[in-house]
Amino acid sequence: MIPSAAKPLRVVLLGPPASGKGTQGKRLAASLGLHYLSTGALLREQVEKKSDLGVRAMPILARGEYLPDDLMCPILADWLSRHPGGWVLDGFPRSLPQATFLADWLAAHGTTLDAAVALDVPIETLLGRIRERVECPACRWTGQKPQLGPGDACPQCGATAGPRPDDDEANFLRRHREYETLTLPVIRHYQDLGLLRLTDATAPIDTVSSRILHSVIAS
Repeated sequence: MIPSAAKPLRVVLLGPPASGKGTQGKRLAASLGLHYLSTGALLREQVEKKSDLGVRAMPILARGEYLPDDLMCPILADWLSRHPGGWVLDGFPRSLPQATFLADWLAAHGTTLDAAVALDVPIETLLGRIRERVECPACRWTGQKPQLGPGDACPQCGATAGPRPDDDEANFLRRHREYETLTLPVIRHYQDLGLLRLTDATAPIDTVSSRILHSVIAS
């Protein structure tokens, strides 16, 4: 059993689409008693609600693209202001301007980022995961088809789960190219700052979770 961190930690979780950020982010947050934010799930929820944000985001997400910084940064600032203490951010920052925005926001509130965890998975493995990935619209559980119960029941809440609307292969490849263009520089940036914790995410889920937890606790 790994002891809890002495202070609330602030961690960002980076990685290509289908690398397991949602699963690992929730596990890390639960292990350390931190808030957890999936920007992807937050945006999909807004689309389903047809909120002003959802209406603006829907055509962008439908094309398999990420929201521009001028939309994402205010969303993130609002969430941070409502969740004091420690957290795990899954899906932010995706670009260097977003990383700068986060650093400036934290500095203005008298704190800093503790660690940036990057999940490393080859594209061939990611493609296989995309073909099997499912999400529950009720509780936002994300996993693989073999994990579903009878009638495609979500193993967490029992609602019917299925493929995400944006999870076709063309969209995945588009998002992966954007990840290489926009997010790899963020990973290098955190490496230069000494904050990066690079993790091989091809191992079994429990193994990956343990590696991440050890690396963050040691930060």
